[in-house]
Amino acid sequence: MADGCHVAGRATAADMDALLALRAEAEAWLASAGIDQWRAPGFRDRALAKWRADVEQGRTWLVRDGAGAVAATVTLAPADPDFWCEDDRPGDAVYVAKLITARAFAGAGLGGRVLDWAGLAARRAGLGWVRLDCWRSNTALQEYYLGQGFRHVRTEAPAHRRSGWLAQRPAELVLHPERRLGTAPSGR
Repeated sequence: MADGCHVAGRATAADMDALLALRAEAEAWLASAGIDQWRAPGFRDRALAKWRADVEQGRTWLVRDGAGAVAATVTLAPADPDFWCEDDRPGDAVYVAKLITARAFAGAGLGGRVLDWAGLAARRAGLGWVRLDCWRSNTALQEYYLGQGFRHVRTEAPAHRRSGWLAQRPAELVLHPERRLGTAPSGR
């Protein structure tokens, strides 16, 4: 792989500064594109506290580039009960959250490769789906996920959430087989 990117393992508390810098870069880019995501008053603090808990619980993963810098991150989260109900069989999926790629990799397919890696994680755990929710008003991101093989399931709109556009794709779908990021965790 020309970019040398690989999944380097689970993030730790020592990685939080790099993760926060990656998120700040993404927030600035979203704002410059006129997308009001992640910056809403009251939302940001709750979201960052939840992300720190995900890191502490070993659910957040780092992708590093060939020089060892953080190129992307993803959290394999539990099903969000605000969105996924029992009829969805929430235990049958890996849930992608907080997928962020460094702007230096924009257009290079790194996000899609992270999604393929999440599918591998799902398959290794014996699960059939990769699912996500994204910001209801971010239609560009929704189109991106549709282009990555996701199918829109439905949109939920709880008053206390801005996310809620739900999508899933089969875990066996691999769109970038020639550029895999490495092995995925085994087990649930």
